[in-house]
Amino acid sequence: MSSHAHPPHDSGATGGLPVAPSLEPTLATVHAPPAYTPVDGRVMVIALVAIGVGTAAALIANLLTHLIGFITNLAYYGRLSGSFSAPSTDRLGAWSVLVPIAGALIVGLMARYGAAAIRGHGIPEVMERVLYNRSQISPKIMLLKPLSAAIAIGTGGPFGAEGPIIATGGAMGSLVGQLIHVTADERKTLLASGAAAGMAATFGSPVAAVLLAVELLLFEYRPRSVIPVALASAVATGVRALLVGSGPVFTIPALQQPSLPALVAYVVLGGIVGVFAVFATRIVYWIEDLYEELPIHWMWWPMLGAVVVGVIGLLDQRTLGVGYSNIESIIGGQFVGRTLLMLIVLKFISWSVYLGSGTSGGTLAPLFTVGGGIGALLGELATSIAPGLGVDVHVAALVGMASIFAGASHALLASVVFAFETTRQPMGLLPLLAGCSTAYLLALFLMRNSIMTEKLARRGTPIRTEYTADFLDRVLVRDAASRDVVTLSGTQTLRELRAWMDTRNTDTTHQGFPVLDADGALLGVVTRRDLLDPRHSDDTAVRAILSRRPAVVYEENTLREAADHMVGAGVGRLPVVTREAPSVVVGILSRSDLLSAHRHRLDAAMVTEQPPIARAWRKRMARRG
Repeated sequence: MSSHAHPPHDSGATGGLPVAPSLEPTLATVHAPPAYTPVDGRVMVIALVAIGVGTAAALIANLLTHLIGFITNLAYYGRLSGSFSAPSTDRLGAWSVLVPIAGALIVGLMARYGAAAIRGHGIPEVMERVLYNRSQISPKIMLLKPLSAAIAIGTGGPFGAEGPIIATGGAMGSLVGQLIHVTADERKTLLASGAAAGMAATFGSPVAAVLLAVELLLFEYRPRSVIPVALASAVATGVRALLVGSGPVFTIPALQQPSLPALVAYVVLGGIVGVFAVFATRIVYWIEDLYEELPIHWMWWPMLGAVVVGVIGLLDQRTLGVGYSNIESIIGGQFVGRTLLMLIVLKFISWSVYLGSGTSGGTLAPLFTVGGGIGALLGELATSIAPGLGVDVHVAALVGMASIFAGASHALLASVVFAFETTRQPMGLLPLLAGCSTAYLLALFLMRNSIMTEKLARRGTPIRTEYTADFLDRVLVRDAASRDVVTLSGTQTLRELRAWMDTRNTDTTHQGFPVLDADGALLGVVTRRDLLDPRHSDDTAVRAILSRRPAVVYEENTLREAADHMVGAGVGRLPVVTREAPSVVVGILSRSDLLSAHRHRLDAAMVTEQPPIARAWRKRMARRG
């Protein structure tokens, strides 16, 4: 370590000058970064609140399901019942076209005069609130979002209930976070807890719900955020089991371990479905753009989309409503051939046209229907052309169902685990991982944004949903701090220091200087501006102009802790001191040192001119030669 540089001074020149007692050099006076703790008492409190949020979200999810059933029964069957039923055109005949149109009119009025934020499938709006509004969602959303979704779906809208439930659960978590004293980060955790609980209560998929929250809402993976979300999701699944049972959502025949050729086929299948996911995303937003060109208020757009929904519903009533039974029939092998192809095409047209109009409804169930159908068709094709591959149509449908969501949402792990949890078929995990990974790869290669983030990107708020460990968290201060520190003595006068700075020998790269006492302990830090401030006379000792306790950092701190400490203290540099009293200065860390540390990260992302092993081999051969 280089010795510290000092400007010339006489240590006894101003020995009688006063100094504020609060600036004496002890560890109690320095302002250091707080010690890192992965969890604390606050996490315990937030976890308990999240459990309450999860319980309430599960009840809301159950209530919304019954509300959809009530509206469906009233609109299509003319009866008062909350049991979940699929829409049918048998009773109303051609008049059934008017049912989704009436629902669309009500939703449009609710959006215009209630809250425009209820438009769409909900998850992009929640993501936007997390990133740009400190996770604050209006209480109106918690009421209007599920009600509008229930009306849209109950009157035949080809949507799933999961998107609105996720949005509603998130709104409830946000509302709780706005009623109690929490930080913005803790409010985000409660929002994600409500959203994950809503999904878990809908599908009985607690792990997938947590993964979805991590991949789409939390934008981080930390114990203090994941633990409350996981507890909320687990409790919501328990409530669901109490209310509706604990069986798998989709029942399919037992699956067998896939052979290697079959696994390769599932990889190809996942890639094809991933490409279709990009196509579906682009189609939805292309349709949205077409609606934007219409010379009428957006309140009326859902009615136009509902006309298409109603007409298609007359052609195939299975396209109406949530369609969870269709998904089970597809992966169970009940729909095949032309019947399956017709369902895929009509469901996709109905869903994309209606969703593009800005009505309220989820995307998961329609995507699962279309993706599962494509997978089943490709599986049938593979078994007829190359039966030796050993492709199972049930597995192919399952891979297609999960792969389209992985490609459309860019939530890879959530897609894989969701398909497993909703079917409870462990032998499907390997094909799911292979197919979804390929779909995710090709979807990212072909389109930067997902169906969730494209809307935000078009609003000028692009989101990057790839998360890495903070590089500054992996670098210690001792590896980045400058060791050649120019320090000042507390007894030096401003006259001699100003003269010293005027000399040509002054190190112009230094803008701040630690001030030490006679024993070398830190008193504080002054900047060039402080030393040249005309309000201080030449006879003033530098220790007398110290106005606050010094902000310091220790060698074992990370650069992230140091950077946060700089922001909190409002300084541009931090003396590096020993932790033991008296605190001795061993270096200094500036903002430029923080930026320079990123050079290692950028170098790691570059392809070297010569592979390390080849370089080492050449050196060894050169020494032998």
